[in-house]
Amino acid sequence: MNPAFSNILVFLAFITTMMKIHKLIVILLLIPFSLLAQKDKPWNKPLYDAYPFHFGFAFTGGVLDFSVTHSDAFVVQDSIRSIEGKSRFLFGASIVGSLRLTDNLDLRFLPGLYFGQRDLEYLVRKNILPNSSGDEGYTFHTMKIESTFLQFPLLLKYRSSRQNNYRPYLVGGLNYTIDLAARKKIKEEEQPKIRLNRNDLLVEMGFGIDYYLPFFKFTTEWRFSYGLMNMVTYDNTGYTESFNRLGTKMVTMIIYFE
Repeated sequence: MNPAFSNILVFLAFITTMMKIHKLIVILLLIPFSLLAQKDKPWNKPLYDAYPFHFGFAFTGGVLDFSVTHSDAFVVQDSIRSIEGKSRFLFGASIVGSLRLTDNLDLRFLPGLYFGQRDLEYLVRKNILPNSSGDEGYTFHTMKIESTFLQFPLLLKYRSSRQNNYRPYLVGGLNYTIDLAARKKIKEEEQPKIRLNRNDLLVEMGFGIDYYLPFFKFTTEWRFSYGLMNMVTYDNTGYTESFNRLGTKMVTMIIYFE
């Protein structure tokens, strides 16, 4: 199968699964809120959603991982037996800009700075590693790949009707990212280590709840991100030629103050 067509199928399957998950979560979220709505309560900041613009800030924590697709070269070689991505922690902060389009739809721009790490664990022959004993056994070699991201998400936020001081929503869109650490010099003790491309484009979908407090709006959100670009920089070694595609995956929880 054509690799590009295969990536499209993976992406469509990912989107379909996320949409099913979102639909179920929204139904579950709306059940308790519909019960709460039967009891009228004073609204905090009743005119908040009538304003055309909103600004704020956000803090993010989550996990960062690779989506690995092997190449034909990986299948035929015997120096590298397996490659697995290992997720690690991601954290960051961003500025929030929100434009009201309709009563239920907002356009949001959330530029931010993020720090994270994700590892690649190779099972390789000992004799291909620097300073190895030269025998024919296999050993694990872990590449710790740090990233410092500038992210520029542009998202649409679809909100349900307000229920007292709560408002569930769905969010989705694209996120352009620049990895400032992608061209960082690799230290001798870190060899062998692959490089990543600097630029990526992620499709993002998520859900959350707005909480209207007396003086500001507090929001919690879960977001799922899937990279559309191949991030590996090929260097004519088995460490990079083993990949047909090396993509980005993220699951994040975001706390907003607006």
